[in-house]
Amino acid sequence: MKSYIVGNWKMNFTVGESSVYLHKLSARIHAYRDIEVVVAPSLVALQPLSLQIDRKKLRLAAQTANPRDFGAYTGEVSAAQLRGIVDYCIIGHSERRQLFHESDKFIRAAVAATLRNQIKPILCVGETETERTFGETFDVLRDQVLGGLSEVSAEELEKVIIAYEPVWAISTTSGASMASPDDIAEAVKFIRRIIADAYGKEISKSIAVLYGGSVNPDNAGAYLTIPGVNGLLVGGASLIADQFVDIIETAKKVKS
Repeated sequence: MKSYIVGNWKMNFTVGESSVYLHKLSARIHAYRDIEVVVAPSLVALQPLSLQIDRKKLRLAAQTANPRDFGAYTGEVSAAQLRGIVDYCIIGHSERRQLFHESDKFIRAAVAATLRNQIKPILCVGETETERTFGETFDVLRDQVLGGLSEVSAEELEKVIIAYEPVWAISTTSGASMASPDDIAEAVKFIRRIIADAYGKEISKSIAVLYGGSVNPDNAGAYLTIPGVNGLLVGGASLIADQFVDIIETAKKVKS
């Protein structure tokens, strides 16, 4: 199965800075047969970068999309408008759920909209620290996975990527707050069990599941060797070329 290294730039870099960074990154990596490298710039940079990017080496992702194709929704951008510009779209990132109050209904519709417009969704799921403390991790994962995929057919599921990102482990430099390989392995195994129950064991084995949460060059190798993990969703480290390239090279070593 192919591995995925996805860099989420969040609200960083101007259009010019994005272009310079993309050029630098493209010059330092190769075209990998078994690794898909994806970057998710801010919205304003997507269209110009789509004209610059070398798709043999890199793919573009949007950081969110409105599930409605068109309409009177000031400030929003739809999956229909992103079609032909991006190959992937991050849906339901914890920051979108928490800061912008994206509901389960919105996320479910956004997953369906991206698929409808030939864009592969990267569905993010994960529990908060409070939910983890109260032993609700599995309940949260079940609700978010089944909710996000409720309008997805078995045939469409092969185009979906799931990213497990425990909210309590995102953007942390404290070892005490970082997810252990055992934590991640248990959650990923449970996610695949949910898929197996809903869609069958064969599909649960073939769907790509990524891990995201304070990924850096030092821990990338350990995360990539966890059974059932097919790649990484990288935040802060994806903004630093040396670190992101190191993570990609680590993925290549693990793959080979």
